[in-house]
Amino acid sequence: MRITRRSTSAACLTAAAAILAATFTLAPPSTAAWTAPVAVSAQPADSSNVKLKGNRIILGDAAATVGAAEIKQRSGLAELTPVRFGSPTSAVVVGYTSGAPAGSSAEVDVRAWLNDRWSEWTAVTSGTPTSLPAATDQVQVRIIVLAPPAGGKPWVGDVTVQPTDKAAAPRMSLQAAPLKSHVFATREGLVGGTTANGHVIASRDHFVALPSRRGLAGNGSGTYSVKVCTATRCAFEPVWDVGPWNTKDDYWNPSATREMWKDLPQGKPEAQAAYQNGYNGGKDQFGRTVANPAGIDLADGVFWDALKLADNGWVDVTYLWTGDGGRGTVSISSGYLNVRNAPNSTGAVVGMAGKSAQVTVECQTTGENVTGSQGTSNVWLRVNAGMYVAKAWVSAGTFGTC
Repeated sequence: MRITRRSTSAACLTAAAAILAATFTLAPPSTAAWTAPVAVSAQPADSSNVKLKGNRIILGDAAATVGAAEIKQRSGLAELTPVRFGSPTSAVVVGYTSGAPAGSSAEVDVRAWLNDRWSEWTAVTSGTPTSLPAATDQVQVRIIVLAPPAGGKPWVGDVTVQPTDKAAAPRMSLQAAPLKSHVFATREGLVGGTTANGHVIASRDHFVALPSRRGLAGNGSGTYSVKVCTATRCAFEPVWDVGPWNTKDDYWNPSATREMWKDLPQGKPEAQAAYQNGYNGGKDQFGRTVANPAGIDLADGVFWDALKLADNGWVDVTYLWTGDGGRGTVSISSGYLNVRNAPNSTGAVVGMAGKSAQVTVECQTTGENVTGSQGTSNVWLRVNAGMYVAKAWVSAGTFGTC
């Protein structure tokens, strides 16, 4: 476990599953702008610790928690219903009002639907044009409210969205292939605690934490997933928490679009630079002395079971949403899916894939018949060299033969 930690302690919302939702309607064809007032509906299934008061989304009443970043705070998150435009746009203007008492914050983010998946989240400023990675006819808005353990409750209200042709260069980016970097991994632990997306951490859990909310998936979603590998094993896991150390260090992005620490090379976490090179005076964004170079936190099931780690150490991480390639989504109700060294259930287990995680798919082959959530099939997917999962448990298309 990290030496600074105590050892204990779906991708899109549907209108039918929402107490908060955004109802969006297109304006008449003669106008370029259209607005989206926040509307009362049912509680969104993947929101966390937020409530509605009038037209405002307000931080809820849950007590403060400590997640991967080791900052004790009250937090709330709400993803609003995705918005469709009448035609593609390369930029949007998000409007909103907000209130943030001393020590608290209210952030509004947007992401775009591109190439059949969501881009990364990026923060917006009310009334200011925000460029998208490419033209799209669908975007989604997210609200994050944070506050100290005691004090007031930040809020966001009067949310509107409209396309625009006036924006600066894109702040988000698309890459030809997902970034892969060699980073130091630590064990998160904190069983019984709550992650940044509202997930309650279970024993031998399967998820990871990265030090930026730009790649934070909703509770139960694998929209943002990683492949984490040692020399002999791999894990495919969703990103459900924020940390370790920092919360605005999207180090997997190019330096120009990185939220903080733009003078560091792509793929190098700020904590690693602080620990190894004395960067930022050896401190993280909160002024704490960095005690290890961690760039990723692993839940216990990933650390102990999927990767068989006995101590913190270096791993290879691929940030799957940052590039193209064959993908499938693990479709199980709980737990994990075994990754085997052969296309049959007697093959040795060489890794695991968590619930809702995306897996890379290199090709497909035939093997043992398996019955799962996707029916009965003898197709197995190769997700890494010498590693296979049964397609009966993975929602995926058809791929070339291995």
